[in-house]
Amino acid sequence: MASFAAVGLMFAGGFIVMILEIIGARYLASEFGGSFYVWVSQIGVVMIALAAGYYLGGALADRWQCLRRMAWLLVPAGGLVLTVPDYAPPLLEAIVLRHPADAPIPMVWQKLDPALGSAVVFLTPCLVLAMLPPYLIRISARGITHLGRLSGRIIAWSTLGSIAGVFVAGYFLIDWLRLTTIFRSAGIAILLLGLLCHPLSRAFAPEPVRDESGADHE
Repeated sequence: MASFAAVGLMFAGGFIVMILEIIGARYLASEFGGSFYVWVSQIGVVMIALAAGYYLGGALADRWQCLRRMAWLLVPAGGLVLTVPDYAPPLLEAIVLRHPADAPIPMVWQKLDPALGSAVVFLTPCLVLAMLPPYLIRISARGITHLGRLSGRIIAWSTLGSIAGVFVAGYFLIDWLRLTTIFRSAGIAILLLGLLCHPLSRAFAPEPVRDESGADHE
């Protein structure tokens, strides 16, 4: 049960991260234009979120060792993505309008403004989703004998989810749905991941160890 749950969570997490990356670049283009710098900024910010999330996810897994507690992070992250169409436009507009209207924007800010906008909107939810792989590896491990195989499987499914997210976002979602609808749907999906952490937590509970007297110990 734990193995299937980990695979499902990892595929969904990787899928949503890439949805946010691809759709996010399209969303930022409405304020910053469709320049090369927008894509560089979005990719760079998501990579920063992944690196920080992997590190923090491993640290929290060692401390918490309970899937249920990931809901404390996933649910707020889902709420952020769900409300992107509400809170993001004034923030992105403020980044653009801080430059004088009668003067050209310096090249350094043409490069960095999209990165600031991306960080404001997408850094936090992508960071939380990136916590899932190391967290699930830690709480899924029953020993070190098959740890390499387990970590490889979890990372592989996360990557497969990301691949699916890239093509679904780029080939279908952008053509079929409004950006607002995509963000709302992604936010709901993250909320559901958080809520699923509660019933799935038992599947990752450590197995009791029996001593010679037959008593169970955690």
